[in-house]
Amino acid sequence: MKPKILCIVGPTASGKSGLALALAGRLGGEIVSCDSMQVYRGMDIGTAKATAAERAAVPHHLLDLIDPDEPFSAADFVSAARAAIADITARGRLPVLCGGTGLYLDSLLRPTAYASPPPDPAVRAALAAELAEQGAEAMHARLAALDPEAAAGIHPNNTKRVLRAIEICLGAGTTKSALDAASVVGDCPYDACVIGLRWPRELLNARIDTRVDAMLAEGLVEETARLDAAGYLAPGTTAGQAIGYKEILPFLRGEESLSASAERLKIATHRYAKRQMTWFGAKDYVEWIDCAGRNFEEIVNIAAERLSAGAECGTIKQ
Repeated sequence: MKPKILCIVGPTASGKSGLALALAGRLGGEIVSCDSMQVYRGMDIGTAKATAAERAAVPHHLLDLIDPDEPFSAADFVSAARAAIADITARGRLPVLCGGTGLYLDSLLRPTAYASPPPDPAVRAALAAELAEQGAEAMHARLAALDPEAAAGIHPNNTKRVLRAIEICLGAGTTKSALDAASVVGDCPYDACVIGLRWPRELLNARIDTRVDAMLAEGLVEETARLDAAGYLAPGTTAGQAIGYKEILPFLRGEESLSASAERLKIATHRYAKRQMTWFGAKDYVEWIDCAGRNFEEIVNIAAERLSAGAECGTIKQ
C-alpha cells in the first residue's frame, strides 16, 4: 500500500499553516514544510515560518536546513521530503505537507522523466547578461509573456530556472510547459489527499495586507537588516530576491518611507498569490475548499472529512 499523506496548499495568507496545525494535532500528524524559502535559516518573519510554540505543539520538518546563500532545488526538496515522509510514516504518524511552493509538491507527486533539449551556451550567456542588466523581475516578466504557465510555477528569484525556461522557448521552438506536458509522468508514489484553500481575490488581498502589517510589527525590518548585514541580501542572491525582504531594503537604505516599502510589499505579495492560484488551479489533484463565509472550525472539519473519505490525487494527468 502507498503511504498516506495529507497536503495543504493554496496562496500565501490563505490559512494553510493554521489548518495544517489543527489537522496534525487532531489526526496524530507531523508537518513537512513545502516552502522554498522556509528551508533558509534566519528567514523567519518574512517567510511566515512556524513559531517555536507551534513547533513545540506539532513536530515540523524541512525548516532551517541551510544558510540563505546556499542553493536548494526542487530535486533537493523531493529527496528531503521523501526521507521525512518515510520517517514519519514508520513511526505511525501522518505526514502533513504544508506550503505554497507548487513546483515542490508537484515534483513530489508527479515523478517525471523530462525530455528537455540540451543547453545552448550562446543563448545562456546572452540571457545571463540580460539578467545582470535588467534584474530578476524583468526576466520573470519576459518568461510570463513567452510561457505564462511556466512562469506561474517558478518564483522570480529562482533565476536559474527562469533563464532555462526562456532558453527553451527561444531555442526549442516550443515552451517548457509544452515539453513538460509531453514528458512521461510516473505513478504518484503516495496515497495523497491534496486540499487547497481558496478565497475571493479581494478577501485574500485583505488577508495579505493584514499579514504584512503583522510581520512589520513582529520585526520584519530588523530581520531584513540582520540578513543584509550578513551579506545575504546582495543582488542576485536567493534571499535578496525573496518577497518580504527586497521590498524593505529601500527603506533601510533611506530611499523611501516605511509606508511606501510596506505598500510595495503588499502589492508584490498580491501578485505572487495570483501566480500561486494560477499554478494550483491547473492541478487536477487539488480538492478545493472555498473559505469565504466559513469559520475556521468548519474548514478544519471539511478537510478532515475529505481525508477520511479517501480523497486522493489519483491518476496524474499529463
